[in-house]
Amino acid sequence: MQDLSQSPTDPAFVQNPYPFYDRARATGPFFRWADYNLTCTPNASAVNAILRDRRFGREAPPECAPVIPEHLRPFYAVEAHSMLELEPPRHTRLRSLVLRAFTSRRIAALGPEIKRLSHDLIDALPAGEFDLLPTFAQKLPVIIIARLLGVPESMSDDLLRWSNAMVGMYMANRTRETEDRAIAATNDFVAFLRGYIAARRADPRDDLITHLIAAEAEGDRLTTDELITTCILLLNAGHEATVHTIGNGVKTLLESKTPATALAPDHVEATVEEILRFDPALHMFTRWAYEEVEVMGHRFQRGDQVALLLAAANRDPGQWDRPADFLPDRPAKPNATFGAGLHFCVGAPLARLELQIALPILFQRLPNLRLAAKPVYADVYHFHGLKALHLAR
Repeated sequence: MQDLSQSPTDPAFVQNPYPFYDRARATGPFFRWADYNLTCTPNASAVNAILRDRRFGREAPPECAPVIPEHLRPFYAVEAHSMLELEPPRHTRLRSLVLRAFTSRRIAALGPEIKRLSHDLIDALPAGEFDLLPTFAQKLPVIIIARLLGVPESMSDDLLRWSNAMVGMYMANRTRETEDRAIAATNDFVAFLRGYIAARRADPRDDLITHLIAAEAEGDRLTTDELITTCILLLNAGHEATVHTIGNGVKTLLESKTPATALAPDHVEATVEEILRFDPALHMFTRWAYEEVEVMGHRFQRGDQVALLLAAANRDPGQWDRPADFLPDRPAKPNATFGAGLHFCVGAPLARLELQIALPILFQRLPNLRLAAKPVYADVYHFHGLKALHLAR
């Protein structure tokens, strides 16, 4: 296994991480990323195998659990109830209860709402040049999740601010200032939700928070702390990824001069899957080894951590023909963007629905849409999204 150095905050890497992934993949299925002091894999088969192997998981073995600094305790107190960070049996219980409320029928019923909101946001766009991110890409998913949860839409700016501050905890350029913003946002978000959940317990409505409160399996229900964390997870994970995917996707469609037919009803699903494969929002996801296990010639010991480079796996030539090309008519098959196995993203159906509805409407309403400035990616690794997307009609 070779050692490779690459700063995740290097400007060239921020703008285009894929050459580094190609260089890493050429060394074999695993390499040590020196800047993280972490074993990583850009290999699609290895990523898929580890995501599905119960001998790996998100939750650190007890002897490897990091010591949480006092000033970060509020943030990790929320994380302690996140099904994203837990393994069975706690993960099984939480996911089962959440899926009783977050049903496919409830998600599908949002279709007309997403359609109306897409039109409303386009109607409100400035007449001249505009930045798609704050005017459309950020507003659409945060308003939809607010409506889904039953939170007042007037709270959407607060939800967006809290989400942006909290996800800063996962970025490579994290500083004490970043941490302080995240803690302040966590405290505000928790306080709001604690009061709102109490109100919904006293006055049930037809919203997701009420259904999460009511969700029950074998006499078990979510605690208030679990409800709070679940609502925060649904917003932060779903919103952040969808914003980046809309921005990256529109950029890709415009730069590749993809024809409008790619967003027609009989083609849009395949086009969205290619957008998700080609330039995904999340590039790195980690797992812990729970026992000695060998994967593609590399032997892990209990307590070893491995980083799965999802975006690199999505461009593995062993899995994809012409992986560096955006091909909207590519035959659809599973990619690594939403993960796999126990932790497959519960929000994937909603993200797909938003993209499949919003993107065709955007390009139908603005058929002459074009780039008004060179798109620049933000320094947000291990996410990958644009700083701005200036467009003209």
